[in-house]
Amino acid sequence: MGKLIEIENVTVSYRECVALKNVSLTVKEGTFLGAIGPNGVGKTTLLTTINGLGKIVSGTVKVFGLDLKKNEHRLRKEIAYVPQSSNIDPRLPISVHNVVKIGRVGRVGLCRNLKKNDYQAIDAALDLVGISNLRNRPIGHLSAGEQQKVAIARALVQEPEIMLLDEPTSSLDPGAQREIIELIKTIYLNNKVTIIFVTHILRHLPDSCKELIFLRRGKIIHAGGFKESLNKDLLSDLYNCSIEALGL
Repeated sequence: MGKLIEIENVTVSYRECVALKNVSLTVKEGTFLGAIGPNGVGKTTLLTTINGLGKIVSGTVKVFGLDLKKNEHRLRKEIAYVPQSSNIDPRLPISVHNVVKIGRVGRVGLCRNLKKNDYQAIDAALDLVGISNLRNRPIGHLSAGEQQKVAIARALVQEPEIMLLDEPTSSLDPGAQREIIELIKTIYLNNKVTIIFVTHILRHLPDSCKELIFLRRGKIIHAGGFKESLNKDLLSDLYNCSIEALGL
C-alpha cells in the first residue's frame, strides 16, 4: 500500500492559538486510523488540515503525492468530511435527498447537471445507510442519529478515497452510537476507503480500526497498532488519569 497522506513538520494556528505543533504523520492507502485524545488537543484541526482548511504556518501536507496547498480544489473531491452531529433547526426546509445530493455535486462539480448515474449513486447511498424511507423528510425533523446517517450518506455519494470522521458518535444515545459504529465498519470493509476517525472515547472506535495515534497539546505523542496501543501506562498518561478511573 502506498502513502496516501504525508504530513511533515506541520504547525497550524488560529490567531494566537497554536492548534498543531510540528506534527508529522503518514497514512497508507486502505488504513483505518483512529485519532484519540482529550478535548481541545488538535484532533479536529488535524482533519481540517488534511481537508485543506487549516491555516498551515509551516510544514507540508501531501495527498496522493500532491502538495495540498497547490492542489486544494482538485484533492478536496477525493476527501469527504463528516462533522460532529449537531442540532439542526427543524424549520429548515431542505429534504434528506437534497442534503445527500450536495455530496454528489461536490463530486461532479458546481453548475453541472446531475445524470441518471448520479441519482442512482444517491439512492444507493441512502439505501446503504438505511434511510431510503426518509428521503423526502425535512432534515430538521430527524433524530440526531438519523441526521448523522444523512451526513455519512452525503460523504459516501461523493465517492471519496478518504473519509474524515470527526467524533461522529459524540452526541448520540448508546443505541444510535452502536448503529453508526457498525455502519462505519461496513463502509470501510465494503468500500475500501481510507478512514481517519477522531474521538475522545476509545470504545467508540469500530474493531476494524487497526492503527492509533494519541494527541496531546497539539502533538502526536504515540503512534502504533491498535492492540499494542491499549496500554495502561500510555492511556493513563494521555488522559492524565488512571486507567481504572477512565473505565476503559
